[in-house]
Amino acid sequence: MNNSVFPLLSLAILLPLIGAVTIALVRNIQLAKKIAVVTAILELLLTLLTLALFNASEGNTFQLVEHYPWIPSLNIEFLMGIDGISVLFLPMSALLTLITIVSSWNSIQHLQRLHFALLLALEGITIGVFSALDTVLFFLFWELTLPPLFFLIGLWGIGPKRRNAATKYTLFMLFGGIPLLFGFIILAINHAIDVGGAVPQDLSFNLPVLLETQLPDNLQTIVFGLLLLGFSVKAALVPFHTWLPTVTMEGPTQVTALLIGLKLGIYGILRFAMPLAPSAAVEYSWILGILGAITLIYGALIALQQTNLRRLLAYASISHVGLVIIGIASLTIQGIQGAIFQLFNFTLISSSLMLIAGFIQHRVGSTEIIHLGGLAKVMPRLTSFYFLFALASMGVPGTNGFPAELLIIIGALIAHHSLGITALAGAILCAAYMLSFSRQVFFGPITQKSVGQLQDLRPRELSLLCIPALLVLIIGFFPNNILKTNQVAAEAWLSHLLDQPSLKNNEIAGLVSP
Repeated sequence: MNNSVFPLLSLAILLPLIGAVTIALVRNIQLAKKIAVVTAILELLLTLLTLALFNASEGNTFQLVEHYPWIPSLNIEFLMGIDGISVLFLPMSALLTLITIVSSWNSIQHLQRLHFALLLALEGITIGVFSALDTVLFFLFWELTLPPLFFLIGLWGIGPKRRNAATKYTLFMLFGGIPLLFGFIILAINHAIDVGGAVPQDLSFNLPVLLETQLPDNLQTIVFGLLLLGFSVKAALVPFHTWLPTVTMEGPTQVTALLIGLKLGIYGILRFAMPLAPSAAVEYSWILGILGAITLIYGALIALQQTNLRRLLAYASISHVGLVIIGIASLTIQGIQGAIFQLFNFTLISSSLMLIAGFIQHRVGSTEIIHLGGLAKVMPRLTSFYFLFALASMGVPGTNGFPAELLIIIGALIAHHSLGITALAGAILCAAYMLSFSRQVFFGPITQKSVGQLQDLRPRELSLLCIPALLVLIIGFFPNNILKTNQVAAEAWLSHLLDQPSLKNNEIAGLVSP
């Protein structure tokens, strides 16, 4: 681990929280909005500095590490750090939060100061999730995401059942947190036993230490099952997906864009579930692959039946989660890099599509097909952006979705032909539901008088969408800038799983080859 001489990560967590407190103390609403934007811009610059200081050639080691005592009696520490897997998610979280704040500028009409303060608080907590290297600290940040989201969904939702949606989301996440906590406690106790120590003096919640601690096979299965269960709820894997369509329909579109853009659940699977129980992860990777395949196809088939743009995007997000899980389950370098790449893409593609749905909702009051039609004639700029992000979602060459999906499909084919065929089928279904729905909404005659009077994207909305649109094209043509950032970390991650003493060579070969 490379220690940081300056507490950059701590500052990245504290800056949005300080901004949130400052907004709460300010009475002028316009000043509060300006504070929110300035804080978000400074946070973006700070996370970009973090990315600039990151050494990709040493991406397999944790860098910018900060280490402070927290609860010494239990050996719980304030331990922060980033590697090639997590480093990109910091600036993308900051960018998405900035876009969300600006897109909420005029759409939020009540309790505005509280709304922007909660968005900033959620940003700081999310940076903590991506940076934490102590399992208890990670769990703390993980659970702290719930209060801001509960109030953001319940107070500013656009559906009549928004409070029920907020409660459903919170209950689902609390349920998922229980197995996570049990899994982390088992790992800490096992470390004390492994070093011949006593509880609680020799407990360890330190992730780098736990990665080097031997975990018996019977405990590996239990820990892997517990962590996978907890993270699957947040990732919206089938059958734990039902909260996402509900929140999408009832909650504010800006908050939904955050939820579908930042896939914390899949990050948890990559960071904790598989590396901490590597033998079990390899042994049961076929279960993970089946779970991903079911989620991919199920989400796509349900999306085909949707008549509401927001609900369609929710199920499209679920389907793409399944594709990422297939990439992870392939246990190939192509699949892992493709999965990380696609997680990065979520913050650009899925969130931008949801913001566009929000712009339509704000103007029309609905995103149902029956209330739309012919949007391309009156909103050409919005239509152009929509189709760019839709093409990226389908993985069309020239967009950032193409290299990610290509890597996942190649990795899946290398692992097992059936996984690869499933991934290809998911790509075809994605094109089917996106193009079919888009044809009905954006083309054809204008059937509603209100549609003919709609205003196209305003300058602020146009500038918001230009940033992710440019990144979609730049990364699509130059994907190596992303791939080289996580290549070393992805190789080390895969080696950690496959080089376990408890795995026989023939077992590994059978799991990762067709």
